[in-house]
Amino acid sequence: MTIAATGPLSAIRIIEIAGLGPGPFCGQLFADLGADVICVERTDGGSPLRPPISVEQRNKRSIAINLKSPEGVALLLSLVQSADGLIEGFRPGVAERLGVGPDVCLGLNPKLVYGRMTGWGQTGPLAHCAGHDINYIGLTGALQAMGQRGMPPLPPLNLVGDYGGGALFLAFGMVCALLEAKKSGMGQVVDAAIIDGTNALMGIIQTLHHANRWSTERETNFLDGAAPFYRTYETSDNKFIAVGAIEPVFFAALLEGLVVDANAFGPQWDTDAWSRQSALLAEIFRMKSREAWASMFEGSDACVTPVLDYREATQHSHQIARDGFVTVADMEQPAPAPRFSRTPGAVRWGAPQAGTHSVQILNELSIPNAEIESLLSSGVVVGVPVKQTSER
Repeated sequence: MTIAATGPLSAIRIIEIAGLGPGPFCGQLFADLGADVICVERTDGGSPLRPPISVEQRNKRSIAINLKSPEGVALLLSLVQSADGLIEGFRPGVAERLGVGPDVCLGLNPKLVYGRMTGWGQTGPLAHCAGHDINYIGLTGALQAMGQRGMPPLPPLNLVGDYGGGALFLAFGMVCALLEAKKSGMGQVVDAAIIDGTNALMGIIQTLHHANRWSTERETNFLDGAAPFYRTYETSDNKFIAVGAIEPVFFAALLEGLVVDANAFGPQWDTDAWSRQSALLAEIFRMKSREAWASMFEGSDACVTPVLDYREATQHSHQIARDGFVTVADMEQPAPAPRFSRTPGAVRWGAPQAGTHSVQILNELSIPNAEIESLLSSGVVVGVPVKQTSER
């Protein structure tokens, strides 16, 4: 059963040219909040790196088009004419060479918001170079700041660059441009570079460094694992507890809960004592299991919580109470975020196979059945035969 789109973006149509990572995640954010996201996928089924059940593909419709053919390009441009936005993640110049660059698309649809997702941006000496999250955040200072002192920098999965500095900034930029287009009647290009977004995320660290409150040496600062009140500790069952008691009142609650004499422990911000203080707390936390500590501090303001893996997270009482996860195709997935009081987003269906909605979308373009059959038989489009019902 298909759930009708009710999110705040239900009147928006986005064309997403299939890719990997931040582009598809940006498309998911639009789709989760109600937008009609049409994912234009490759006719060979897409990248082998994409799993068959992909959270990033949920709520989207899929059409498989060969964009290396003139007929395929023409179909994409037909879709663009009725769209509000487009997402592409090619290297600079590739979309232009395919004939689907911003000049062509905006010429057909002047209100279009053309979202470009790259690592290095559209300009600069590295613009045409390959790269991944670790490379992009390496040039922002973010990677250098993460990890243990005296050890190599530790990659933070690909959350900081691809998703934080990339997808979220592209989504924000496109929504801003869509709002502006409602007033001006004019679209524009949104150049969302991962390096730019990560630079913005690092603003607080730049501020602290300028105020002489942050060192460039790893694990010497209050948010990078050096402070005894902001780090993780191993428990008796070889699991971990997270401590984030930064403010004095929370720090006092931490010591009280651990039955540690504050005077003997020493001042919270005496950085020379941090090593000794951390060792003392590490010894205390090793005395009990993770769940014992979590139970003891639950509901307090000591800012002590268990460190869960991504499987355990779905079963935590707080996640369950807030419906933080939903089950789609027998897979637990994060619920749409953020939440809206009047127009909530929803998971309406799971990830479609490449080309699942090809015929449906071609019908919406008012293409005659005979021409649709020709597009399918020639391989320009891959999808369900015309005579079969295409459902979301």
